[in-house]
Amino acid sequence: MPELLHVLVIEDSEADILLLKQTLLLGGYLPRIRKVDQPYAMLTALSEQQWDIVIADYSLPKFSSLAALKLLKQSNLDIPFIIVTRAATEEAAVTAMKAGAHDYIRKDSLTRLIPVINREIHEAIIRRERRKLEESLTYLKFHDPLTGLYNRTQFLHQLEQLQQPYSSPIGIMVSDLDGLKLINDTWGPKNGDYLLKTTANILQEFCPENASLYRIGGDEFALLLPCTTLTFLGNLCNAITQAVDAYNQTAPLSEGIVLSLSMGFAITQSSHDDLQEVFKTADNNMYRKKLNHSQSNRSAIVQTAMKLLEARDFITEGHGDRLQLLVARLGTALGLPENRVTDLRLLAQFHDVGKVGIPDNILFKPGRLTPEEFTKMKRHSEIGYRIAQASPDLSLVADYILKHHEWWNGNGYPLGLAGKNIPLECRILSIADAYDAMTSDRPYRKALKHEQATSELLRFAGIQFDPDLVEKFLQVVK
Repeated sequence: MPELLHVLVIEDSEADILLLKQTLLLGGYLPRIRKVDQPYAMLTALSEQQWDIVIADYSLPKFSSLAALKLLKQSNLDIPFIIVTRAATEEAAVTAMKAGAHDYIRKDSLTRLIPVINREIHEAIIRRERRKLEESLTYLKFHDPLTGLYNRTQFLHQLEQLQQPYSSPIGIMVSDLDGLKLINDTWGPKNGDYLLKTTANILQEFCPENASLYRIGGDEFALLLPCTTLTFLGNLCNAITQAVDAYNQTAPLSEGIVLSLSMGFAITQSSHDDLQEVFKTADNNMYRKKLNHSQSNRSAIVQTAMKLLEARDFITEGHGDRLQLLVARLGTALGLPENRVTDLRLLAQFHDVGKVGIPDNILFKPGRLTPEEFTKMKRHSEIGYRIAQASPDLSLVADYILKHHEWWNGNGYPLGLAGKNIPLECRILSIADAYDAMTSDRPYRKALKHEQATSELLRFAGIQFDPDLVEKFLQVVK
């Protein structure tokens, strides 16, 4: 099938236009030709359409190929330019090629035209792709690809540029997205990236015209404000804080993640101040705010995780309460002190908190999970561990949450621990959790009777469960 070719022809002879068209058709092209013979007509054509190639006669009464080449360069368009003429001399060809023509062909040698067009279109594509790559690399050198903001390299460069008396006083405001690592670990980097882009959008909204905004780290942003005041910086921080609060009220993520920013700022006292030191001061001020914010924000994330778990965990309604009772009874029967029984209750309540990071289509799948789905499901113990580490209330049981799916024979996850290398609390929970799961209804089966459940526990004693604890547990629930 012929290839469509848009050709701008600088020519005044209709006979020669027809000859060009026939040559292109025979060469496998479907030409769309536009003829111009004056400069303004060429400029109009260049502005109205994209052209694959320009073919020009060497000289016309009111135009010339050299003048057309000059107009093409002024238009900053990379289009192959081929001169096709009868008035061909070696001197004219050299002059045309020096001016930028890609080839010079005699009208009585048009058999050369198609190979030349094929070659020049191919090389033009290569040049454009190379130019796009160079532009992309240049962009990435100074910009953050996620948010589109300037990056740290450009920020440090701008600090040097602003080290001038006429820019003083210069303010620097540093902002940090609280809890980003916990959000990435729990809900995945996609949600973390969403919050980073949201933060960038909010900061851009309040960025003054004479200021510049940068993403200078994974969760850190900086704002450079020439010719400002401390009062303005303080008001700007308050306005951004109010915007973040409004965002959390009106446009929270579907998972209920809270957006929280810690901000600090500093300003030059004289035109001789080192901007690097001002930046450090602003960063230190931000970090002091972050120490106050981060704990409350992590606690808010943990509370959100638990609320989401309660809302999603309709399959195991009452499971947590029953499990607390079972582990407490077994712990007491083993003679554990009160504080360890309390930790057992806490573990029973929060051992599956990491399931908030598991997709619903896996978490609530009624049938057997595929190997890929089970691999994703196994991540919930590690996710829960990270959430628990972030909460003072849960940090004592974080290690137990990580290891509550280890098996007595070493075939559990995530660490493959075996025997008494598995914490006692985890071995207790494992038995009680399995028993309650078997004696509770599921979408894909009815609850087993007590005798059936105990039979299964005995069958897996020494494999999944501590055999001594299984015997003690059966005495407790007899």
